[in-house]
Amino acid sequence: MDKTQLIYIVFCAVIVIALTFDLGLLSKKNQIVSLKAALVQTIFWVLLSFAFCGFIWYENVDGNGKLDAISYISAYLLEWSLSIDNIFVFIIIFSFFKVQPENYSRVLLLGILMAIVFRIVFIALGSELVARFDWVMYIFGAFLLYTGIKMYSSKQEAEFNPEKSWAYRFMKKFMRITNVEPNGRFIIVHHKKAYFTTLSMVVVMLGLIDIVFAVDSIPAVFSIIPDPSKKLLIYSSNIFAVLGLRSLFFLLRGAASKFDFLQQGIAVVLLFIGLKMLIVHWIHIPVWVSLLVIVVCISGSIFYSIYHQRKGVPDDIAE
Repeated sequence: MDKTQLIYIVFCAVIVIALTFDLGLLSKKNQIVSLKAALVQTIFWVLLSFAFCGFIWYENVDGNGKLDAISYISAYLLEWSLSIDNIFVFIIIFSFFKVQPENYSRVLLLGILMAIVFRIVFIALGSELVARFDWVMYIFGAFLLYTGIKMYSSKQEAEFNPEKSWAYRFMKKFMRITNVEPNGRFIIVHHKKAYFTTLSMVVVMLGLIDIVFAVDSIPAVFSIIPDPSKKLLIYSSNIFAVLGLRSLFFLLRGAASKFDFLQQGIAVVLLFIGLKMLIVHWIHIPVWVSLLVIVVCISGSIFYSIYHQRKGVPDDIAE
């Protein structure tokens, strides 16, 4: 067994054990997750992600342990920061469908499991495209530049309306829906016909919306790890970031309006990595520079948001 196979086995084992623990202890029906519990869970997922980073460095596959570890943590922090921005859309969706707090945990878990499946599929497709066609990276770079410019100049999350989204229209067209109070149920049988409840709509909507998020995040992670043979680093950094989404949701849902400038910080990161992908043929930017840019932009935008709240911003959505 070589080191790469060992890392794959350890990664899969960690994910299975963590999900089993999560499913068994942290996803009980009608359980409301407190702020303290959310903080503990968030710290757990972050520490677990960093521990896996240390394991990658220690195993030193192909003599590139340090570089692989830096690439992994850069991709993880990038995906993690994108996840924070996505959580605010989740908050709006939960508020729109009037999901009860005791149902948050199970609904989020199902949505995250769907997100993991979608990420695996997208990464596999992206790796195959990059391996076959080098010019795909330039398309990714141009797309990220466009996304970064659009995100920087817009108020996308504040204007997001679930009822007008393509995901909502898709569900209304192809699913048999009932507005009956779900009481924790995803399907209700009435007159021998099965109806999807609003909880089911939320789960499906989270999964469909994550497809949109993946369109941004997958090209971004390839800017950090452009070598398609290093799929393990791409998979692990992406999945660890997604697994921390639920605890982040509970941690941030009461502070949605406290991060007004986070979107601009993420936009600057996307602009940087998009430009990096377009000039890579002429100028090589080390991965540690990408890591520095991600940390400075995200942390800077968070701190700036805390001390410079925009005037006229409404109260937190979750309140």
